[in-house]
Amino acid sequence: MRDSVPSVSVEPAAVVSCHLEQPLDDASWARFDVLQRRRPGGFDVIALIRPPDPAHGEAEEPWLERARAAAARAPLGLHTHWTSPTHARPTGGDPAARVRAEAAWMRERGLDPAFFCGGGWYTDDAVRAAVHELGLVDCTPRGGSPSPGILPTTHSLGQLARGVLGPLPPYVHAYFHDYDLLDATRRTALVASLAVLGRRRPPAR
Repeated sequence: MRDSVPSVSVEPAAVVSCHLEQPLDDASWARFDVLQRRRPGGFDVIALIRPPDPAHGEAEEPWLERARAAAARAPLGLHTHWTSPTHARPTGGDPAARVRAEAAWMRERGLDPAFFCGGGWYTDDAVRAAVHELGLVDCTPRGGSPSPGILPTTHSLGQLARGVLGPLPPYVHAYFHDYDLLDATRRTALVASLAVLGRRRPPAR
């Protein structure tokens, strides 16, 4: 007979994060800036941001200005794109080394990311070890309950909009992309869904 596995009690709470895929796009940044200031549902929206890519013409100074603005309002996270601004998953190199280098780059410029989410949801043992060593909370896992050093991502914008009025798990981590905000229908659905979520789940501490 197998030993029984003790159940883990999760205090009801919710987290909201945004994957800033194109932080130097003026239109998507303007929408994100407004939404983060607005705090729909009472949530501080975690900005998961990738550093600028000079090889693809992305300048450092406007990126720093926007990253610092986001970090002044809510927690900041690292969102590594291993290949290019438009191709998140790695196609070569050392993924864990890239995470360490990007975290160091941000910290050298006075930014202190507290969270991490792998671009394209990519991770491996070495990346997880690097995230742990850097003291970042890992949001890359999809689904499940929080554990030390891990805040899994559970609900996309579509999943949240479809399910926020029905049964919800005790822990919810809703995410969206900055480019979602460019579509009026998706933007309205996000704001409305977060308003309902805020009445059903308090912001996680």
